Amino acid sequence: MNTDPIADYLTRVRNAIKANHRVVEIPASNLKKEITKVLFDKGYIANYKFEENGPQGLIKIALKYHPISKIPAIRTLTRVSKPGLRKYASVETMPRVLNGLGIAVMSTSKGVMTDKEARVQNVGGEVLCYVY
Repeated sequence: MNTDPIADYLTRVRNAIKANHRVVEIPASNLKKEITKVLFDKGYIANYKFEENGPQGLIKIALKYHPISKIPAIRTLTRVSKPGLRKYASVETMPRVLNGLGIAVMSTSKGVMTDKEARVQNVGGEVLCYVY
């Protein structure tokens, strides 16, 4: 049994990047699907596919690398809010990752979005992870 599925998701992606894999498979959940959509929209992953086989389903993520230097698009993937210590941020206290170059993925009352989108919509929420 996994107590923190989001940390497992991020760890699987980190391990696949370190091993230079092209595709990583992750057990699906609605929150993981939304995080995957945010990463795709912001250009951190090349593509994704949701497969509905079995009771849970799978997320297949195609990782993105630079075509010449083979450097991954995701340099760092850090879990912020953990089950033992949740981290919430209002619009005023929202974090800026790498002074605006990275993103903070947030779970808000209006869905999963980046810190920049949350500022525009004037909502706060739980800070799930940092990506840069």
